[in-house]
Amino acid sequence: MYDMSDTFGYANESKDNFSFVGSNFSKISMSTSSDHSHSTSFSRLSFELPPSSPEQNPTLKPHRSSDSCFQAIRSVGKGLCFRDFSLVRQIGSGDIGRVYLCRLRNAADEAVKERLYAMKVVDNEVLALKKKVQRAETERKIIKMLDHPFLPTLYAEFEASHFSCVVMEYCSGGDLHSLRHKQPHKRFSLNTSRFYAAEVLVALEYLHMLGIIYRDLKPENVLVRSDGHIMITDFDLSLCSDSIAAVESPDFSYESSTSPPPFFCISNRLFRSKKVQSFSTNRLFVAEPVTARSCSFVGTHEYVAPEVASGRSHGNAVDWWALGIFIYEMIYGRTPFAGTSNEATLRSIVKKPLTFPTNAPATTSEAHARDLISGLLNKDPNRRLGSKRGAADVKTHPFFKGLNFALIRSVTPPSAPGTRTEKTMSSHHSSFKKQTAPFEYF
Repeated sequence: MYDMSDTFGYANESKDNFSFVGSNFSKISMSTSSDHSHSTSFSRLSFELPPSSPEQNPTLKPHRSSDSCFQAIRSVGKGLCFRDFSLVRQIGSGDIGRVYLCRLRNAADEAVKERLYAMKVVDNEVLALKKKVQRAETERKIIKMLDHPFLPTLYAEFEASHFSCVVMEYCSGGDLHSLRHKQPHKRFSLNTSRFYAAEVLVALEYLHMLGIIYRDLKPENVLVRSDGHIMITDFDLSLCSDSIAAVESPDFSYESSTSPPPFFCISNRLFRSKKVQSFSTNRLFVAEPVTARSCSFVGTHEYVAPEVASGRSHGNAVDWWALGIFIYEMIYGRTPFAGTSNEATLRSIVKKPLTFPTNAPATTSEAHARDLISGLLNKDPNRRLGSKRGAADVKTHPFFKGLNFALIRSVTPPSAPGTRTEKTMSSHHSSFKKQTAPFEYF
């Protein structure tokens, strides 16, 4: 019988290098005041969730409608419960729960029985004792809202005794922290780093469009699917604001058109206006909750922004700082401000200037990468790249030149050493004995 009294998160099954995806072992979570935010008001077009939004209807996930794992779940019908799943083994742990690899138990189709899922199980009693109910509720709310190729898809959720269970996609490729340690010199090539950074950037843009500040970007929280594309996970430290997406323009006007605005993965139903609007070439889609503010001291030490490390209020700019740290670590194999202790790391983040391993970049591409990193790691959040117009500014940097963000889901992912495919993972799973009834007290 598994004991689920002290852990929570979505971790990679390999525990080498302390690779706990979404674990709280390295997190700061000392709240100095309540999170709060305000909606923004520029000259911008606003959006709202339709009545049948994914937040209100978890089965409505358009981008996953043809996914075989999702279809298998839906074929079972409503009323899924814990007994509909067979647990294979534990694959992750964290602060207040565990994550298990599982299969549908009573599927008639043998092919359906072989499909794998990740089930996050949270102990509600431990949650209450640790006073983290709000964090868990925030994460659950966010996951219900998401419908994006690089973010988790909620397949099912249910209660079992005093446990809350959430079933999501299983990512067989591990996480980028573990994968980086398997690379030569424990770092990715510039092209590979560029690919992962681009997909993370697109995911952050979508989150910010929903008014969500992620606040926990790090390689451990970026999982790799069997097809090589990424999925960001772990939203218990995220901040939900009421800021809304917009289209900025110096000469904003309404015109009838049949073409939607050029943004990614957003339904036309989100427009408040019944008419779809047209946008001239000088207009820019901005999905950035620029007025959302929080005073909570949260994050992972090496990734927190200076305004968080110094105890000041923070907003959307913390995610762009974290993206800069993320890209630096992918390329150079370490974070730029790591100290001998957590306190030393926080001091370095606030006071130490940004440096790179060598004085001069080896190539033009590396020079572009350094320039992007420097822009993202500006210690002044008001001058930080992305802080004003978000991904709209970051995407235009020369580091991403020639990359079509709208079609990135169709780009062939890099074949990095250590990446596991769905086929090899399936044979690996078969060597484990199934645990058919690990929760005997349900």
